[in-house]
Amino acid sequence: MSGIESTAGTLPAAAPMPGRFRLFWRGFAENRGAVLGLGFMVVLSLLAITADIAAPHSPIEQFRTAFLTPPVWEPGGSWDFLLGTDDVGRDMLSRLIYGARLSLVIGLSVVTLSLTCGTTLGLTAAFAGGVVDSIIMRVMDVLLVFPSLLLAIVIVAILGPSLFNAMLAVAVVTLPGYTRLSRASALAELSRDYVTATRCAGAGRLHLMFDTVLPNCLAPLIVQASLGFSTAILDAAALGFLGLGAQPPTPEWGTMLAGALQYYQRAWWVLAFPGLFILLTVLAFNLFGDGLRDALDPKLKR
Repeated sequence: MSGIESTAGTLPAAAPMPGRFRLFWRGFAENRGAVLGLGFMVVLSLLAITADIAAPHSPIEQFRTAFLTPPVWEPGGSWDFLLGTDDVGRDMLSRLIYGARLSLVIGLSVVTLSLTCGTTLGLTAAFAGGVVDSIIMRVMDVLLVFPSLLLAIVIVAILGPSLFNAMLAVAVVTLPGYTRLSRASALAELSRDYVTATRCAGAGRLHLMFDTVLPNCLAPLIVQASLGFSTAILDAAALGFLGLGAQPPTPEWGTMLAGALQYYQRAWWVLAFPGLFILLTVLAFNLFGDGLRDALDPKLKR
């Protein structure tokens, strides 16, 4: 017995299998651009959450003696306004930080609404088939015919210019992408054996849709949602630039760009910084979405 015990004690222990998160992070970290995008998103989110503390001034406070003050490194700049002030004396840095909070709220609201409605419609079309499928997909095709920004402008023009109506319009124009993607993923899963077995076990249609099929369709939907953040932020900024989104004095990046056009020669900072924040945010979300696609799609494993 002692010999058996000693022999058993010398057997090498089995190496623990790496967890799913570790495997995901290993595939995600191979894309350095995705890691940089994630880092920028984390910093932007922290600024948005702590805007009341991080911002040196109120975003709507006007300093009557500091109209169009340049950034601190420019001649005439002030340490009280690190990135300068706009045409009515509001601190640019504070407005950019509060604009980050608003942009993230816009992206989250639009993606949540369009992802929920689009996934529901796509699953309904895949399971119902026939006339219901044809009606849903033809409506999505009609929405895809129009350029997204033009359709958003028409919707906001009908509903009236406001931030809520702009978010609703952007959610509508991004709806077809989620609907078509969820329908295609669901149709691919319906032919698999586990769905047939679950159906034969007596599962109802709602159980099949949301408990059986939907979890296996989440990977492409998550990637689409991450890319949809950048689309939502960009379209909302475009509507704000056209005067159809957030209204002044709301610190929204697109609205800030619209109010700065006439000063692009004498005060470059009021135009450059909002545009730079939009560029970096959209780029970060796109890089993050590419990294998610590489990590979640087995076909793209290096």
